[in-house]
Amino acid sequence: MKQEFLTHELDRQEATMLSKVLAKGLSITLLTVLFVPIGRAQDSWSWPEKPKNLQVFPKDWPGSRLQPLMIGFTRALGVRCSYCHKGEEGKPLSTYDFPSDDNPNKNRAREMLRMLDDINQHLKNIQFSGDQRVNMWCNTCHRGRPRPMTLEEELGEQYRTKGVEPALDYYAELKQKYYGRGPYDFGENSLNAFGYQVLEKDPAAAVEVFRLNAAEFPQSGNVWDSLAEAYMKSGNLQKAEEYYQKSLARDANNQNAKDMLAKIQGSRGK
Repeated sequence: MKQEFLTHELDRQEATMLSKVLAKGLSITLLTVLFVPIGRAQDSWSWPEKPKNLQVFPKDWPGSRLQPLMIGFTRALGVRCSYCHKGEEGKPLSTYDFPSDDNPNKNRAREMLRMLDDINQHLKNIQFSGDQRVNMWCNTCHRGRPRPMTLEEELGEQYRTKGVEPALDYYAELKQKYYGRGPYDFGENSLNAFGYQVLEKDPAAAVEVFRLNAAEFPQSGNVWDSLAEAYMKSGNLQKAEEYYQKSLARDANNQNAKDMLAKIQGSRGK
C-alpha cells in the first residue's frame, strides 16, 4: 500500500512539474541523469547537486528536484538508465558516463520531449471539453513501452523482420507481460487486422494467425470467417467450407459466409 501511494504521488509530482516547465515554453530535453529503482544498490553514486549537460531545464535545478521527473520518465517508457545513457545494465551507476551523448536514444528522447512541448502549446488553442484542460506527457502514448506502437504494428514489425512464427511467439510474450495493463488491445480485432496484413503476402501463414485468433475467441463468428477466407485463398476449399459453417453457427446473419458457401458449393457443380 505504501509503495502504491508513492507511485501515485510521483505521478502527481511529475505531471505538475512537467506542466510548469511546459507552461514556461521551454523545449524539453532529456536530462543526463535517470532514476535508479527503489531498493537497488547505488554504490557510491547519488543524485548530483549540480547535474551536467542540462540543456533545457533551469541550470540551477539540483538533482533532488529532477528526481521525480526522471522517475516518471523511466516508468512511462518502462526503461532503465542504460536505455538512454552510456553505461552497461547491471554495472554500478558510478561507471556510467551520464553527460555523454554517444547513446542515440538520448537524442531521440530529446526530440520526443521537444515534440511534447509543441503538442502542449497547441493544446492551449483548443477549447477543452471537460472541467480541466488535458495535459499531454510521456505516459499518454508510451504507457510503459519505449516505442508506442499498437499490437498490430508490433506484430507486423516482427513478421516483416522475422516471419510469422516469431511474430506469434512475440504476441504470447506481450500478452503475458501486458495483458490487463492497458498498453495493447488484446481483443480479437488486433490479431484479425494483423492476419490480413499477412494474408496479402502469404495465405498459408495467415492461416496460422487466424487459427490463433479463433482459439482465443472461439465464440466470435468473425474470427472463423477470417480463418475460412485464409483457407480459401490457400486453395483448401474443404477447410474454408468447414469454417464458414462455424462462422454461421455463431452469427446467423453473416452474409459474407453465406455468399462464400454458395460460391464453394457452386464451384463443385461445375
